[in-house]
Amino acid sequence: MALTITEECINCDVCEPECPNQAISMGETIYVIDPAKCTECVGHFDEPQCVQVCPVECIPVNPAHVETPAQLLAKYHRLQAERGAPAPAVNAAG
Repeated sequence: MALTITEECINCDVCEPECPNQAISMGETIYVIDPAKCTECVGHFDEPQCVQVCPVECIPVNPAHVETPAQLLAKYHRLQAERGAPAPAVNAAG
């Protein structure tokens, strides 16, 4: 499942630099998450880093992009391959 940022976003700028996949960017009025790049930090961290730092708790799961942990891990590996970076062995449960 990719995450999404809701209209409650206050544009505090703390989520964007925390995203290891560079999936977060400034949209027209609030930050947005690219579901093609969001792995919910699977492959990087045990918890989504944007959710951890968000002061207004406006980053829920995006119901339009439901993915299993295995699918998120596969997306992580694909993104790493596209960047030419070696993918470290990480627990898929995160």
